[in-house]
Amino acid sequence: MEGSADTWQWVWLVAAIVFAILEIVTPFLFFMISFAAGAALAAVVAFLDGGLVLQWLAFVVGSGASLAVLVPIGRRLATAHSDDDHEGALRWVGRLATVVEPIPGGANATGLVRLERTQWRAECHRDGEIPAGTTVRVLSVKGTRLVVVPTVSGNAKPQDAPKEAS
Repeated sequence: MEGSADTWQWVWLVAAIVFAILEIVTPFLFFMISFAAGAALAAVVAFLDGGLVLQWLAFVVGSGASLAVLVPIGRRLATAHSDDDHEGALRWVGRLATVVEPIPGGANATGLVRLERTQWRAECHRDGEIPAGTTVRVLSVKGTRLVVVPTVSGNAKPQDAPKEAS
């Protein structure tokens, strides 16, 4: 770890750049950028003719502080855009709807449900008719039809369904 002061200035500067580039290939985590911040702080100390121990201390403290601040932000960003977010018609899965036209039992028999402001053709997941006015939960989307099942209570309102992030 010996070396001239000029050498350590450039070591810290190159380390800061390398960590910043590595951050680009690790999206949303803000992990490597924390070390880049620590290395940049150590480079500043080195350019101000601070000793090697002070440079390492600046790197450790700067990296630790950056990790404490940036990693939680990165985690929030990563979970806000998780792979569980559905797009297109799949966004209706798990939502509640109200049966407008009875859904007869049997294969490929359809009725009509109201989901938010839109009416959809729907088929029952199980055998048996679902009468009009029943609250149902969307299990899947099959082409242009929703596959639904009655809710246990049957009296929940469609707006009570949890909405997913858009």
